[in-house]
Parts: sequence; C-alpha cells; structure tokens
Amino acid sequence: VDRSYQCKDVLILAYQSFGVLFGDLSISPLYVFKSTFSGNLSNYQSEDVIFGALSLIFWTLTLLSLFKHVIILLNADDNGEGGIFALYSLLCRHAKFSLLPNHQTADEELSTYHNPRYSYRNPQSLTVKRFAERHKKAKTALLLLVLFGTCLLICVGFLTPAISIRSAIEGVKVRSSELHYGVVLIIACILLVGLFVLQHRGTYRVAFMFAPIVILWSLSIAAIGVYNILKWNPRVYKALSPYYIYTFFRDTRYDGWISLGGVLLCVTGAEAMFADLGQYTAASIRAAFLSKNFAAVSTSFYASIPDSLFWPVLVMATLAAIIASQSVISATFSIVKQCHAIGCFPRVKVVHKSKWFRGQIYIPEINWVLLVLCLAVTVGFRDINHLGNAYGLTYMSAMFVTTWLTALIINFVWGQSLVLALLFALFFGSIEIIFLSSSFIRISKGGWVPLVLSVIFMLIMFVWHYGSRKKYLYDFHNKVPMKQILTLGPSLGIVRVPGIGLIFTALVSGVPATFTRFLTNLPTFYQVAVFVCEKTVLVPYVPQKERYLIGRIGPKSFRMYRCIVRNGYKDVQKNEDDFENDLIMSIAEFIQLEAEGSGTLEGSVDGRMAVVRTSEKFGKRLEISELERNGEASSSMPPTILNSSKSHILQYLQSTYEMESPGSTLRRRVRFKLQPDMNYRDPNVKDELLELVEAKQSGVAYVLGHSHIKAKMNAPCLKRFVIHVAYLFLRKNCRAPAVVLNIPQTCLIEVGMNYYL
Repeated sequence: VDRSYQCKDVLILAYQSFGVLFGDLSISPLYVFKSTFSGNLSNYQSEDVIFGALSLIFWTLTLLSLFKHVIILLNADDNGEGGIFALYSLLCRHAKFSLLPNHQTADEELSTYHNPRYSYRNPQSLTVKRFAERHKKAKTALLLLVLFGTCLLICVGFLTPAISIRSAIEGVKVRSSELHYGVVLIIACILLVGLFVLQHRGTYRVAFMFAPIVILWSLSIAAIGVYNILKWNPRVYKALSPYYIYTFFRDTRYDGWISLGGVLLCVTGAEAMFADLGQYTAASIRAAFLSKNFAAVSTSFYASIPDSLFWPVLVMATLAAIIASQSVISATFSIVKQCHAIGCFPRVKVVHKSKWFRGQIYIPEINWVLLVLCLAVTVGFRDINHLGNAYGLTYMSAMFVTTWLTALIINFVWGQSLVLALLFALFFGSIEIIFLSSSFIRISKGGWVPLVLSVIFMLIMFVWHYGSRKKYLYDFHNKVPMKQILTLGPSLGIVRVPGIGLIFTALVSGVPATFTRFLTNLPTFYQVAVFVCEKTVLVPYVPQKERYLIGRIGPKSFRMYRCIVRNGYKDVQKNEDDFENDLIMSIAEFIQLEAEGSGTLEGSVDGRMAVVRTSEKFGKRLEISELERNGEASSSMPPTILNSSKSHILQYLQSTYEMESPGSTLRRRVRFKLQPDMNYRDPNVKDELLELVEAKQSGVAYVLGHSHIKAKMNAPCLKRFVIHVAYLFLRKNCRAPAVVLNIPQTCLIEVGMNYYL
C-alpha cells in the first residue's frame, strides 16, 4: 500500500513538473530564431545556414540541458533542493566555507545535515580544501561568486516575463500588420501588471492547470512541426548532424559567431534543470519552414502556423508565457528569502499562507521592484532583440557560475579527483565562454542592463552582510560574563514580576548586553527569562522535531533558559502564537528530562542543550486547551483556572487594545495546565512547571534591541562610508525586526543600544 501511494505521489509530482519546470524551456521557440538571425546573419539566405543554426540549437540543448543539468546537476541536489544556494550549502557543510558566525557542533547532528550519498572522502581533495578553509579571502571570494550568481537570477526574474509575454503578444502583428507598436506594448504591460498584482493571492488554486496548458502547448508546437516538415522540407532531420555546425561557421565566420548570442536563448530554461525532446521538435518547426521561407525570419514561429490554428496557438503561447513567468517570479522570491536567511539581504516581509504549497512564498517589496523593472525593460527596449541580448547574457553568466560551483561539488562533496573536477569545468566552461564571448559583443545593445543591475544588487547584499557580521561580532565581544550574572543571586538584584520575557539575540552562548542594559535602566524583569536565538543552518529545511535546542542558564532557581531556534534557508517563519506554545512545551519537556537524569549540575554556568522534541513523551507533560472569544476553555474537561497577576484595570486595557488592533482577535488563545496524573520524583520539578504555566498565563513579552550603528572614530574613510551611508540607508528602508519575526506590537519591548563598528 505504501509503495502504491509513493508511486502515485511521484506521478503527480512528475505531472506538475511540466508546468513548473518545462514552462520556461518550452517558450524559447517564440524568440530564439528571431534573435539568432537579428544581425548580419539574415543576409545568409541558404538552406545550409538554416540547418546549421538548427544543429547548433540541438547540440547546445543536448550538451548544456541534457548532459550537464539533467544527468549531472540533478545528482547535486541538497535534500531534493537545487540551484546555486543548494550547491553553496553543500560546499559549506562538507568544508568550512561558511561565513555564518553562530555555527554549533549540534547543527551537524541534524538528520538533514549529512547525506549518505556523499560520505566518500578523497584524500587528494583535502589539500585544496584545507587551503580554502584557512584563508578568509577564499571564503569571501566564494560568497561573492554565489551572490553574483543569485543577482543574475534575480535579473532573470524580471527579464523572463518581459521577453516571454512580449514575444507572445507580438504574434498579433502577423495577422494585423498595420497594428501600431504602441498597442502591442500596452497589451503586454497590462498582462504584466495583472501578473504581478495577483502574486499575493498565490497560485495554489490554478497551479494544477499549469501542467496541462504546457503539455497542450508542447503537443501543439510538435504537431505544427510535423506539419511544416512534411509540407516544406522533409530533409530537415539532416540538421541533427554536427557537420552542419562546421558548414555554418565556414560560410558565416564572424557573423555566425555573433549569432551565438541568440542561439543560447534555447537553453534559458536550463537552470530549471529540466530538458525534453519536445524542445528539439520546436526548433525543427522553424527550421523546416525557414529553409523555404527566408524572408519570414522575424516572425517565423507565427508565420509557420496554419491559418486555422493561428489564434488558438496565440492564446496558448500567451498562457505558456505567463506560466513560465510565474515560475520564475516564484523562484526569485525563494532566492531573496535564501539570501536573507544567511544574512546577505536586507530584512523583508516573507508571506506564506497555510493553504499554499510548501516553499511557496510572497515578498511584497520584491514583487513591486520586479514589476517596475519589468515594465522599464519592456517599454525601454523598443527592439525586442535587445531584450533577448540582455536575457541571454544573464542566463549564460548564471550557468557559468553554476559550472564552477559544480566543479567544487565534484571534488569536495562527491570526493572525486581534482582532475575530474577540472575536466568538467573546462569542458562545459569552454562551451559557455564561447557563447558569452558572443554575448559580450552585444553589451552595448541591451546586455549592459542586467550586468549593471547585478552589480548593484551584489553591492547591496555584500554591504548588508558586512554590516550584519560586524554587528554580530560587536555583540559577541561585549556579551556579559556569566560570573557577573551568578553573583547577583536568583533575583538578579532586581524585582521579578509575573510573566515570561523573551530576549532575542544573535548569540548562541552567553548573555547579551541588551539584557543588562534593560536591567540598568529598568531594574525589573519577568519571573521567567528565555534567551531566544533564531539562526539559519545551511540545510533547506529543519524537521520540526529537531528545530528547538533548549538549555538552562545558571542555577535552577534563576529560572533562566536558552532556546535556539534552528531554521533551514527555505523554512518560513510561523505564527508567533505557535512559537509561544511550542516554546512552553519544549521548556516543560526539558525540565522533565533534566530531572530524569539527563540534566546538568546545579550551579552550572551555561547548561547543555537538548533537542527535546525527539523525546517519546513530548507533548504529554502539559495539557493544552483552546480558549473561546470569551476566555473560557473549549475542551471538554474544565482546566484549572490560574488567576492572572495583572490588575483588573491592566487586563481591561490590554483586552481593549487587542480588540482595536488589526489581527489581534485572530490570535490563537490557549491555556496550559499540569497533567493531574503525572508523578514527580522531585517536588521542585512540579513547582518549576507550575511557575512556568503561571508565567505564561500572565503574559509573554518580546525584548528586542533597537540598535544605533556608528563607525569607530579611527575607522578608514571607506569603512565610514559603508557604515554611515550605505548600511544605515539599507537599515532605514527595510522591515523592522519585529515585523520579520511576526511579533505583535502589544507584546514588544525595544531596548536602545549603541554599536561602534
């Protein structure tokens, strides 16, 4: 039964992959031949030149899409995830290349951290790996290479909708030659605006229709291809011979080399790591037609369609272009989320709804930036061939970055010899360099746009990474010694009031200066203090049961705990209510496990951390019941009602404020109580659990640092410019930490801190 369900799931995923992955590849017939013959190559009106162009397209797809991406790169996945960040994550886990500052040995015990397929170690690769691990500049260079590749893919996020939808709409001019150019632009812009405006609604309702549309589109162009082959030139199959590549360059020479910038558009969907023979049929459609109709190069795809099928094919082409654009936009959101997860992108609001697919997110800021850039290049490039130049250069540059990262994967992760890794890089890299050399000639004709924007995006990422890392190092060097905390006694020398205080920090050990600054200005704190560190581990997803690391700070009487929340680079922040409840259950489980013999000694400075959710008894220590709007428990058994320590006036003010705040009434309200039939070996354990439950009932407050960044007085001018101008500008124009963490304003406390970097 399990096997049948597994096969069914695989078939469903394979069916859906047609729309998600193949959509981008399947639309290249709309523009590849037009861009290839856009220059002086249009003067070579011979059958051998047409066959040579088709042969180039066929073998480019075979080598770069089939052999490189499908056969090799699909085996370089990171727990099923692909892309540049997956390759970087694999490298950082198998070698110490990561620049993330808060790595812990416990992170390597995650079930998703190691892959049995990559357990082999080649002694020959140790020398190169140790050299890279010892030199920080090598790590920084690798990070810059990854960031440049991701910036190129962000540019793809607005270039793909622009060229795809515009190419599809321009087919109308085949039947309406008198149609003004501006009308085509207006229609394309309306479709683009509608595409981006509807992004916030997600695609879960219509995503299942993506695959049949793309399949129908692929079958349509295949059928039209057979029609054109039989009608115009049955000998087009000869173009599959590499001999025609030789004759192509022999006859065209320099002009043929320049045309490679258009040929590479046939693999613009290869970064989706998918290829299909239907693409080869799509190329043969136009080759068979063009071999007998040289004058129709600019509109060869639509001109080759039979009259009775023109309008249905135009509609399907437009839908296929929208689907391809949708998948690329979603991928761009994911790329930005991954950059933000490793501290290389300013804070943005990541939206994920429970009814959406896993991994599907929406980022409002990025959506509107992509829309503006997409409209700018659509209107700005009057010649669609210039748009194709920018598109092709961007994609091929990203593929070149992927080639060199894969070479490192072959050596460091797969454990193969350095010679094999270099052969891979030289073989595929030389092919891509040939295409890039042709594209660089077209930089002045549109290719400069993605390069300039990629450099700007990369500077933004690197400045944010630099400032965030310096800020972390300042926190690390200024954390409070535990001896100073222990000398204060259980009360910490202050008044402890009912409730739970969550102190957010980037530190995985020690006490942050934010906490002591709070006590200095307001000598009181909550009876239960929890230091929370949300960190990213370089794995795609962290299983929920392994997400929380719980430990104790100081003696038990201090009621101070540490919680490290580990997220993967593709994990999405959940609702704060779920976080609070999970945290209480995890601390309760830790208290019990500690009492049962796995805890630390009384008086320890910083206790051992435990992954408490793997316990068989997790969730059975406390009873949890839902509360209705009137505050009564909804469970069948009446829970023990714990009186809140707040006065009636404070409770009234809080309830009034929450009712007036948008979204507050939708928060999930629960109540905890001790299990009545639970036997406790140590009565102190019951008291500690009861105090935890009472503190939760009194309320939870979130304490965040409100930082003011300044450069040191003796800092160089360049550093002062980066900190005072670039980094501060990004901080002022990005989302606040409370918004990113989904913290309600009614529970937020901010502590001002000065940072001298």
